[in-house]
Amino acid sequence: VQLQASGGGLVQAGGSLRLSCAASGRTFSSYAVGWFRQAPGKEREFVAAISWSDTYYADSVKGRFTISRDNAKNTVYLQMNSLKPEDTAVYYCAAGRLPTMGLESTYEYWGQGTQVTVSS
Repeated sequence: VQLQASGGGLVQAGGSLRLSCAASGRTFSSYAVGWFRQAPGKEREFVAAISWSDTYYADSVKGRFTISRDNAKNTVYLQMNSLKPEDTAVYYCAAGRLPTMGLESTYEYWGQGTQVTVSS
């Protein structure tokens, strides 16, 4: 599985962005997909994940971010609303067959990052 993340950019606080994670491979629907982010000088952290039927969110983004998937398009989305300067980071998508949703070491495949910058 190859993953391609896109949709990052510069946005003002309170604004919105939608990230996309496009995957190759016909078995994409059998993978769980997660989004992680890494801010400068900080460790990479879990943001959100989606399995076949369930979604998971970090407390810091609950109520503001929504993860969804379109298996027909082999794509997972991360809709980010009410963005804050502390959401500034490089965002990565990852896929795994049976990951522990918030644990990055359990994901098998990673895409390149996409930069999200939120100005105050």
